[in-house]
Amino acid sequence: MQSPSDTSSATARYLKRNITPCLWFDTHVEEAVRFYTSLFPRSSIGEITRFGKEGFEIHGRPEGSIMTVSFEISGYGCVALNGGPGINFTPAISLFVACGSEAEVDALWKQLVDGGMVIMELGAYEWSDKYGWLNDRYGLSWQIFLGDPDDVGQTISPSLFFVGEQAGKAEEAIHFYTTLFRDSSVTGILRYGADEAQGKVSMVKHAQFTLSGEVFMAMDSPIEHDFTFSEAFSFIIECASEAEIDHFWRKLADGGQEGPCGWIKDKFGVSWQVVPSVLYDMLRSRNEDSVARVTRAMLQMQKLDIRALTDAFESDVQRNT
Repeated sequence: MQSPSDTSSATARYLKRNITPCLWFDTHVEEAVRFYTSLFPRSSIGEITRFGKEGFEIHGRPEGSIMTVSFEISGYGCVALNGGPGINFTPAISLFVACGSEAEVDALWKQLVDGGMVIMELGAYEWSDKYGWLNDRYGLSWQIFLGDPDDVGQTISPSLFFVGEQAGKAEEAIHFYTTLFRDSSVTGILRYGADEAQGKVSMVKHAQFTLSGEVFMAMDSPIEHDFTFSEAFSFIIECASEAEIDHFWRKLADGGQEGPCGWIKDKFGVSWQVVPSVLYDMLRSRNEDSVARVTRAMLQMQKLDIRALTDAFESDVQRNT
């Protein structure tokens, strides 16, 4: 069994980014993580957290069952959540993988497409000699691309696809996000030509940008699709202070929708979790009463309050917030 310090180090490793993708699965979270980490080099499984008694009436998961698994694939940190049924992945957010050789592309495609669904056939396109887009057996969407990962800046990057009511808003979203996070910039924006997008030349064909030093991508779609952004793919923002939480919550809530337990959907429909880093330490405590109290307090909140969570953790008497 890991000591508290060992566990803290493991979590710091897998949540080392200020922005961490969180992937929502039904009951297949452990199976999915083992599958993904088997596909990529520099991959590993980190900390596993489990549901306690508190909140059963909300999550419905048996005490002791897996809640989250942190993991890395090609050095890219993610968290998998055993969130339950009814929330499904869509291609509105995919993981874009830059492969350095055709052999890598072919091997990865073969394994990911098994039991999945092809969105764009693997083949030659104007932007790559070999590219394909698919949903894997769990519904998670991937874009597999032959190209130099050093040119992209990362082997794996999240890609946002603006469709339906959000179509045409990719550039607005890029500028919004890059002003929200430090160490952020727009790498480049390629727009559709008049003959490509039914005259909608302001739409983004492809864009790359960085948030907190991490590479993201974005695209608009000029055609109709029957999906949009989903809570199944959210982004965790780990905050060191109440001021940070207030900053992100205020900005993301403007035109968006506040949810429980630090979840929030921004004005474009993208889901975020604004979480104080100290909460992870509290939830890993071996003091079951303290964990139960802080869990109970968290379940009553929308925007998470560090002081109230700390008081709940340290005492039976919670602050009146």
